[in-house]
Amino acid sequence: MATATESKSAPAKTAPAKSGAAKEKAAKPRRTRRTSRRDPLAISLLKKDHRQVEHWFDEYEQLESPEEKVALFNQIALALKVHCAIEEEIFYPDERGDVEDDMLDEAYVEHDSAKKMIAEIEAMKPGDEFYDAKVKVLGEYIKHHVKEEEQPGGIFAQAKKGEEDLNAMGEQLEQRKEELMASSKKH
Repeated sequence: MATATESKSAPAKTAPAKSGAAKEKAAKPRRTRRTSRRDPLAISLLKKDHRQVEHWFDEYEQLESPEEKVALFNQIALALKVHCAIEEEIFYPDERGDVEDDMLDEAYVEHDSAKKMIAEIEAMKPGDEFYDAKVKVLGEYIKHHVKEEEQPGGIFAQAKKGEEDLNAMGEQLEQRKEELMASSKKH
């Protein structure tokens, strides 16, 4: 019992030694979501994309102007296409072997379905029947996909336990994302 008590009290004795850094961190407000400081660059980048698209879907719900709806949906569509591309070209293939095959297979299928739904919406106009409903369903579909990637035991959790250098991969993801965004602006 004495060893258990000693080990429990050991962190309390060492805590004051870190007080300078701990005070700086404690002064910052806590975030409600896990911070990217704990995540390697690849995971942090992908989660940042998720938060941005979630925000845009929420913003879309508040719009009434057809012009604003089209403009925002075009932003969402581009972001999702680029995000899918970098996951499919870099992240998923590199994580094969570290992440359960079934999870990766489902993620590819979910991406394919989302891309088909995006294409359907892009062929429509905001006044068309079911336009807003399709955008809403796409948002719910993406939210489901994000949950599966980010949940405990999900793709990101398994990837973090794997062998890949997720910081180096993050640099690749950033570079590829920049290339895809730049090429979309040329078109």
